[in-house]
Amino acid sequence: MRKLLRGARIIDPSQGLDVIGDILIDGENIAALGENLDPGDCEIADCRGLVAAPGFVDMHVHLRDPGQTHKEDIYTACRAAAAGGVTSLLAMPNTVPPMDSPELVADLLRRAGTASANVYTAACVTRGMAGEDCTDMAALLEAGAIAVSDDGKPVKRASCLLEGLAKARELGLVFAAHCEDPDLASGGLMNQGPVSERLGVPGVPPAAEDCGVAREIAAAASIGAPVHICHVSTKGSVELIRDAKRRGVRVTAETCPHYLLLTDETLEAKDADYRMNPPLGSEEDRLALIEAVSAGTLDAISTDHAPHTPEEKADFGRAPNGAIGMETSFAAVWTALRDKLGLSDVIALMSTNPAGILGIPAGTLKPGASADIALIDPDETWTVDPDKLHGKSRNTPFKGMELTGRVRATYLKGKKVFEL
Repeated sequence: MRKLLRGARIIDPSQGLDVIGDILIDGENIAALGENLDPGDCEIADCRGLVAAPGFVDMHVHLRDPGQTHKEDIYTACRAAAAGGVTSLLAMPNTVPPMDSPELVADLLRRAGTASANVYTAACVTRGMAGEDCTDMAALLEAGAIAVSDDGKPVKRASCLLEGLAKARELGLVFAAHCEDPDLASGGLMNQGPVSERLGVPGVPPAAEDCGVAREIAAAASIGAPVHICHVSTKGSVELIRDAKRRGVRVTAETCPHYLLLTDETLEAKDADYRMNPPLGSEEDRLALIEAVSAGTLDAISTDHAPHTPEEKADFGRAPNGAIGMETSFAAVWTALRDKLGLSDVIALMSTNPAGILGIPAGTLKPGASADIALIDPDETWTVDPDKLHGKSRNTPFKGMELTGRVRATYLKGKKVFEL
């Protein structure tokens, strides 16, 4: 069935495109872009007043599948993704059991075939994510993995880190690094600073992340391997990444919407929905991150979507870290950055750039590409109601916040998978 999206503002950073026009979809692919296209015999959607963007690419998602599907599963996560305009996502491998075998990788991707987003997966760098012995990355690649990571914790042994970086480079796998010094972070529940001191809560010093970032950059630089730094949250990490890029180190990096919009001040009420790892930082960190995405020091924005049950999040001191984020991702980012960046820049950070880092066929509206499209109203304001979100879990740090910008519809391979 052919479809015509009529009269949208088409923004595609991959083509330097920002025009009013039509998008013709033929089957699963984009057939043409242009003004006043002749639809012929097809379904027409009036998109005047909306922005048509390449579907977002979230390169950091915890599906909780397998092993913790009471929190989330492939299908509910992809439903939340679609509601946020996310059409492609990279699943992190800290599942139960960890994604360290070809059989687990193949099973996840097989089951994801009927979900409402394109699911890619990272596999583990080390067996059991124990940080000691590298996995058979060639077998994991053959099974369908496109990246490796021990996300949730850093690779423990530096020699194993170097081996993993070298193997990933050889095979063309993205190496996604969780950067943290476990000794410095041990026992901390939030950012170490005036707020943690006022509350009497153990803090994580920013140096815990900074030292981890420095180690990963040094390791990658020593062998000329590329490395992708996950969920950057501190001013110090930004400075390390900026310096590494200046020196020609092959480093890319992401941050998350919550680090751009929130600070550790939100933990005054001791609500565990605001506890994540790395923790929300200071206002100085937040402003440094905004400057870094504006300047291109940070290449992408992902969500670190991390579902947990209300029961788990009820106890501030014992709750696991993490927050959900795919459904609110564009709105939170646009709210944080709209005074600094244009829509095309934000779409590049959330779609075109992460697609390029991962090397996947996404992030573009070029004719012939898959018709993965987010239709957005950038001016709509709305209040986040956790009970109206589409995933299983409700642990959003944006609950009760008024955000600007909303996804109105999402197309995946030409099929409408979400409409508000």
